[in-house]
Amino acid sequence: MSAEEPQQSPQDVNHLAESLSRASINDDGDVAPRTEQEYAESQLTLRAIVSSKEAGVIIGKAGKNVADLRDETGVRAGVSKVVQGVHDRVLSVTGSLSGISKAYGLVAKGLLEGAPQMGMGGLLRSDGTHPIRLLISHNQMGTIIGRQGLKIKQIQDASGVRMVAQKEMLPQSTERIVEVQGAPSGIEKAVWEIGKCLIDDSERGYGTVLYNPAVRVQPGLGPVAPNGGPAVGGGGRSYNRTGHGADFSDAPAPATYRRSGSDAASRPPPPTHTEDGDELQTQNISIPSDMVGCIIGRGGSKISEIRKSSGARISIAKAPHDETGERMFTITGSATANEKALYLLYENLEAEKLRRSQGQE
Repeated sequence: MSAEEPQQSPQDVNHLAESLSRASINDDGDVAPRTEQEYAESQLTLRAIVSSKEAGVIIGKAGKNVADLRDETGVRAGVSKVVQGVHDRVLSVTGSLSGISKAYGLVAKGLLEGAPQMGMGGLLRSDGTHPIRLLISHNQMGTIIGRQGLKIKQIQDASGVRMVAQKEMLPQSTERIVEVQGAPSGIEKAVWEIGKCLIDDSERGYGTVLYNPAVRVQPGLGPVAPNGGPAVGGGGRSYNRTGHGADFSDAPAPATYRRSGSDAASRPPPPTHTEDGDELQTQNISIPSDMVGCIIGRGGSKISEIRKSSGARISIAKAPHDETGERMFTITGSATANEKALYLLYENLEAEKLRRSQGQE
């Protein structure tokens, strides 16, 4: 059995659509809270960054450990392929929330037991725990942290773990790391609570640009694939990073599903392909309010240039989408166009950060 990350099947996509449409609506037209059983059966994908040594422990000899994990929990689990010169790999676990939380508890236990044999003693804390670094969409992070940090404190108190959410998004992605530190049983409980937050806030997860440690950036060239060819504009492999757990695959991104009760059914279906026949994809990125002006430019000059250069459509929310004050940029186009638009947006952001830091000096 291969230990590498599985691809998402049409059945999984259909299951996602069904689970969203099953959201119960009460007499007032509001979505009723889910029961614990509904949470347990809800399907999702939860990813984590692991080192090459950690990946070896998770996979096991001839893939035994990851196969046992799948059999015991019913999840689909795998680790992204080895890329020369890249030390991080991505563990992806897909299944029911009950299976995923149990799987991460077993992963934490396996890492704790396997670390000394793999020469990973430096990762073990003085209290004998081993950290799990979960990948969470920036747009969903507010749900996990909660207003004034109340939710993350509640998760920590309920599970006995310590959680640290990194502020910066990972390069060329809209994902952030949440490090969970604690006993395997505590990590299992924390993942259960985190998963509930992600299920409740699933719509914000669509369009997430998934972190891929195999794609690096060279100044002036844009994202570069592991083989040295550009990941934008052809020549190298363009990774499909859509927020649906289908990264590191060449499968087309599944469509975004809406909950029942919206007026989406009465509208004509939006176009699904570009004029050149490429599949249309939609991705979202949140931009801090104080940075929006520098991205748009005087009279819209910069954003117009990004649209023209990338070939993607970019719309900007008029108001912040939550209490962070960040504005949502929605990018629609082919995978190549979106990738280039995202790179140009990030390039402008980094240039503005650099300009401001130099100004302070």
